[in-house]
Amino acid sequence: MSFLASNLRFLRKQKGITQNDLADQLDVQRTMISAYEDGRSEPKLGTLQKLCDILGVGVEELLEYDIEKLGRKAIQNRGINILTIATDDSDRENITLVGQKASAGYLNGFADPEYMETLPQFHLPNLSRQATYRAFELSGDSMLPLIPGTIVIGGYVEQLNQIKSGKTYVLVTQTEGVVYKRVFNYLEENGKLFLVSDNEHYKPYEIRGEDVLEIWEAKAFISTDFPNPGDKKKPLTLDDLGEMIRDIHADLRKIKG
Repeated sequence: MSFLASNLRFLRKQKGITQNDLADQLDVQRTMISAYEDGRSEPKLGTLQKLCDILGVGVEELLEYDIEKLGRKAIQNRGINILTIATDDSDRENITLVGQKASAGYLNGFADPEYMETLPQFHLPNLSRQATYRAFELSGDSMLPLIPGTIVIGGYVEQLNQIKSGKTYVLVTQTEGVVYKRVFNYLEENGKLFLVSDNEHYKPYEIRGEDVLEIWEAKAFISTDFPNPGDKKKPLTLDDLGEMIRDIHADLRKIKG
């Protein structure tokens, strides 16, 4: 069963777009939009892709998910991920370390027990034993004051709707690889996550929820760097983050316009 007609009507109204506006953007007659929404006609592949771009939705989600009834695909409960966990001789879970060089291979090997066994493993005290942890070595300077080589310990987050806006997470994604960012959750509004760097020289960007393979909430970090208080810049505030988000949204509106 296709949900194209109902999803198209729901998303168009949600975005405040009239049938005439949508017809102009697609370069078709308004009556064609009405036919799509009534289920009397279906768009060709090229038009379908344009529709998805305008509405901010994937083709699969537009066709196969009842968005009005169930919400955006990204907030619907995922099937339980079977994590590959390493344990010691006492059956305690080890923390597996994904280094900078291993991060590319991790995208293909995170579900492969043989691959995971090749990665370094260790324990840390004082972490709750009620969660599963993984460690990721940072590359780049987008999350200063955490420098390249810092190891971030993340606790596994099972469902995307558990993401709390403003907190930092390691995301394993199909499109961006393994990234560590401050995340803002807009899954209910548009099915996307907004990723912000603590280093203000890096612009925020959006990713679709369905492109996230794993997410780990930052719980601790290990670093050999001891920052000099005199060298610290003014800390990034929530007001600063809000201004950065407004700037990127303005840029996106200019591009779409």
